[in-house]
Amino acid sequence: MNTNSIGIFDSGIGGLSILKEINRVLPNENTIYLADNKNCPYGSKSISGIIKLSLKNTSALAEMNCKIIVVACNTATTNAIQEIRNSFPIPVIGIEPAIKPALLNTKTNKIGVLATEMTLTSSLFNQTSNKFSDNIEIIEQIGFGLVNLIEKGDINTEKTKRLLKSYLDPMLDSNIDQLVLGCTHYHFLVPIIRKIIPKEITIQDPNKVIAKQIKKILNRENLENHLINSYKNKVYVNGNTEIITNIINSNGEVNFLDF
Repeated sequence: MNTNSIGIFDSGIGGLSILKEINRVLPNENTIYLADNKNCPYGSKSISGIIKLSLKNTSALAEMNCKIIVVACNTATTNAIQEIRNSFPIPVIGIEPAIKPALLNTKTNKIGVLATEMTLTSSLFNQTSNKFSDNIEIIEQIGFGLVNLIEKGDINTEKTKRLLKSYLDPMLDSNIDQLVLGCTHYHFLVPIIRKIIPKEITIQDPNKVIAKQIKKILNRENLENHLINSYKNKVYVNGNTEIITNIINSNGEVNFLDF
């Protein structure tokens, strides 16, 4: 048994959707969440820059004695996961765009992927795409500007809706039946996306799979917390704390930390 916290990091609020799922699947586990919104977004940075930020965040969580690290950022996972695993002796779980289930379940042989530039150009993303994409067309779209809007709290605005529609309409015209959200921030846009796309289109969002994977690894490594008590979420932010505080509400403690 291990009562240390699960460590999670993202470039901002995106990974909070994963945190919520971890709380649901692992109610006994405490968490520490780092929101690196001072350096957000990661999706437009260089590979070396993404690796540097990812190692910085992981180091901070390791110093807080976290027993497992969750890279709750598609861009950081697809560009830096191997460097993180090579640098730290604790288990590290990353989140990748759910491209595989989309490719395996499409009936129209056309899928859409909405993601950041550095996720779409990463070798990890392209390896997965190439492995399973025989005779399947992948319509890729960089979500320019979406992360910044979400970080500002501009989610249900006309500007965000128009931008989303401009990205999704070409995919709909191509007859996709699977939509992959390749950025954890985009989870907050699902209600809007659902109003734009037909109900027959499946939105592939890997949050539930990640939480189950964390549970599996904690069990395998004998790291589970068996004490029967409610979880505690500690959230540290190195930029603006207002939006995250509003999202977390009473579900955790939010503090500024210069990490």
